[in-house]
Amino acid sequence: MDAGHLLGPTGPMARGVSGYEHRPGQIRMARAVQDVLEHDGTLLIEAGTGTGKTWAYLIPAALSGRRVLVSTGTRALQDQIMEKDLPALKRHLGIDIDAACVKGLSNYLCRRRFHELSSSADAVQPRFARSLPTLRSWVEATDSGDRATLATIAEEDPIWSRVVSGSDTRIGARCEYYDECFATRVRRRAEGAQLVVVNHHLFFADLALRDTGFASVLPDYDAVIFDEAHQIEDTATLFFGSRLSTAMLERLARDARVALGGKRGTTGHETRLVDAVLQQSSNFFTALPGNANGGRVSLPAEAIPQDALFALDNVLAELSASCRNIRPPRENILQIARRADQLRDALGSLEAPGQVSWAQGSGRSPSVGSSPIDVGPLLRERLHERVPCVVFTSATLTTGGDFAFVKRRLGIETEVSEEVVESPFRYEEQAALYAPTHLPDPRASDFPDAAAKEILELIRMSEGGAFVLSTSLRMMRMLAKRVGDELDHEWFVQGDAPKQTLLDRFRDQGNAVLFATASFWEGVDVPGAALRLVVIDKLPFDVPSDPVVAARCERLDEAGESSFMRYLVPAAALSLKQGFGRLIRTTQDRGIVAILDSRIRRKGYGKVFLRSLPPARVCDTLDEVQEFLISEGQHPNMSSLSTPQKEAP
Repeated sequence: MDAGHLLGPTGPMARGVSGYEHRPGQIRMARAVQDVLEHDGTLLIEAGTGTGKTWAYLIPAALSGRRVLVSTGTRALQDQIMEKDLPALKRHLGIDIDAACVKGLSNYLCRRRFHELSSSADAVQPRFARSLPTLRSWVEATDSGDRATLATIAEEDPIWSRVVSGSDTRIGARCEYYDECFATRVRRRAEGAQLVVVNHHLFFADLALRDTGFASVLPDYDAVIFDEAHQIEDTATLFFGSRLSTAMLERLARDARVALGGKRGTTGHETRLVDAVLQQSSNFFTALPGNANGGRVSLPAEAIPQDALFALDNVLAELSASCRNIRPPRENILQIARRADQLRDALGSLEAPGQVSWAQGSGRSPSVGSSPIDVGPLLRERLHERVPCVVFTSATLTTGGDFAFVKRRLGIETEVSEEVVESPFRYEEQAALYAPTHLPDPRASDFPDAAAKEILELIRMSEGGAFVLSTSLRMMRMLAKRVGDELDHEWFVQGDAPKQTLLDRFRDQGNAVLFATASFWEGVDVPGAALRLVVIDKLPFDVPSDPVVAARCERLDEAGESSFMRYLVPAAALSLKQGFGRLIRTTQDRGIVAILDSRIRRKGYGKVFLRSLPPARVCDTLDEVQEFLISEGQHPNMSSLSTPQKEAP
């Protein structure tokens, strides 16, 4: 069956859905995905916003008859696929696919840990006692154990950290609760499903486990489709590296006290070892170099406090050995031993070849870790050479008009299929790009004042409805302070409330202003006139002093390449493309994207950024911005805020 026909002008969607309009780009994408699923290989496909890419890969996956993993960038998209898209396919196309959704272990309640907390002295502490009755009732009623289904306990409630599952706390088949374990049920469900919907974090956690001897989290699969594939390098970097934090050591100590407390065969020696772990943790992290700005700093071998490291390693080894010697053996105590060994492995990886070590000493949980300098070879070995069919899709995969950058970063060396599916939106009519050249260089001391003045004028023209996106918390706060007090509109700052709360308030106001940073650059959807202006303060270059970024640049420079043009510029271009994408979400949206970094027009490399952006109308002056707003009905005194037209998946 032709996947494209199902979505086409004479297909069942057109016949059965009132007002349905087929999209040539969606049809083209569906056929490209179907072809690679039938013949194997790798497909890179950039699908512009509004293409309907979710259906364009779900339909071929359903028709393929193969076990396909769909890996998404967020849990929210997992839920959308399971709760909205797949039921719609069944309703409109008669496609009833056997699908399972698997989230990370921390999304599921652990019955063993819940029982341990309920029966411990901690259960009467106010921070746990207020939520425990609600949680107990839910545990008795829930089929999934997915914490997302319990809306009455906030995501940040401290009780969750004590009762959710995790790779470091999970015992496995030897646990007395194994058969009724929520995570076990999900895994069994996935083993029998044709389509398994996961997220990138879970996918790469599983991929990293598969060569370690530990049981894999996910079932075997024939093909994988990555949605929001531009996130893959960062996610793979996280899971192919290692990390050790004070919080991880504190959790080990807390859980060890629970497991060892009052158990037959234990002595005061184990309790003293737990105390020693915390003391040696404090000694080690206190001796690490720090960064006044809170970022990561490089941790070369000579900067590692070896005496403190060995002392921490030794006490973890003693705790592990002591737990293994307790008789009779108990699985929850043996799990403490295994966790201590895993933390020792993280310490031992700080000087691993091909990795860069770093320390982050600020915040509530100082940490150390190591990250791969280049994930390409790891992805080539563990993904491309083992999985016969791989699809990468996103609205942002090309830079400067081609896939060369993302192919290098993802270790793709063989010949692959490449497709660019243009957005159905009419960017020349719907959007304008304002990139002024008169502002100071963003690194100059007078830039913040000049930028604040420009932002204020833009917001007055649009009468609010604005995102002001900054590349740093410092600049966000500076602009919020200088601009916010001058506004006649409601304004919000990232961090003042949970992200979703801020977005809800922004939408409800209709003419509000939100000051935010990188977490609002992607995955944020505000269709309609509530968002009609997106201001970006600077080109979003990676911080060059970050140890991983610096190591990657150094490796390219040593190979005789320009790290600036081969890595920093294309990576920033992808991020800028994501930020631009916040503006136009439906065919009815109109507005302005203002980029206040004059380098995009003054520097030669600015052409890479401009070629990577949608083909919006270019405005050189504020007068032209005003003219665009008037011509598109986004001028002050708009009679009403339009209701966004709903887009198909």
